[in-house]
Amino acid sequence: MVHSGERFHVVTDVHDHVVELRPVGEIDIASVTAFRAALWAAPARPVLRVDLSGVRLLSAAGVRALVATHLRVRARGGELVLTDPDPVVARVLRVTGLHRVLPVRCTDRAQDLPGRAPDLPGRAQDPSGRAHELMACAA
Repeated sequence: MVHSGERFHVVTDVHDHVVELRPVGEIDIASVTAFRAALWAAPARPVLRVDLSGVRLLSAAGVRALVATHLRVRARGGELVLTDPDPVVARVLRVTGLHRVLPVRCTDRAQDLPGRAPDLPGRAQDPSGRAHELMACAA
């Protein structure tokens, strides 16, 4: 399923236990409605994974959409996981503190993308002891 606009679109892949959304473009005030619609239209599965490798910009509106989706998915017993953020998007996740609320993971696929670190540095831990892999994805 594809939710699209002129400069932004989201591809959705549904599997048995995971729904993966792959937004491509900029998530800002002009595109957040399409992004939110794709997030909320995702069928209920234990994991909702959002591949951020194609996102060049994540505005405050996009952060709000992710937080609202996190609360909604968690309320039904699921987990929202962010994967492969672009370095600019990874910085937004760090600055807003969202990386402390949502798991951010780097997949093998991200290592082949330009601008990504070829090796994985050690994982950071927040005060709760939860490991975060945000720095592994960003150069």
